[in-house]
Amino acid sequence: MTQSNVADAYRNNRVGPVLRASDLTEGVIEAAREDNPDKVIRVDDKVAYVRIDAEGELILRRETLERTLGRPFEMAELEVNLGSFAGRIETTSDYVRFYYEKKL
Repeated sequence: MTQSNVADAYRNNRVGPVLRASDLTEGVIEAAREDNPDKVIRVDDKVAYVRIDAEGELILRRETLERTLGRPFEMAELEVNLGSFAGRIETTSDYVRFYYEKKL
């Protein structure tokens, strides 16, 4: 990353989970794309972890995760595999929402 890229790195509204590599990863990526059809979902696979993000807001719904994983799913299971995240987070038993609202 160049010096100017480093200086401007904070100037974005990208939000989303950083997951430890696990059997959930592919299902979460697929669910992110389904639950956010109007967004470009960026996936950065670093082998040990995967960063999944979008501009401004990213929602993951339990119902979608159950379908993509092919089994019942509790949102707390996502939290256990969440190494970090970008933005702010809102969690319920039915969805998790990553968001960030700022004006540059």
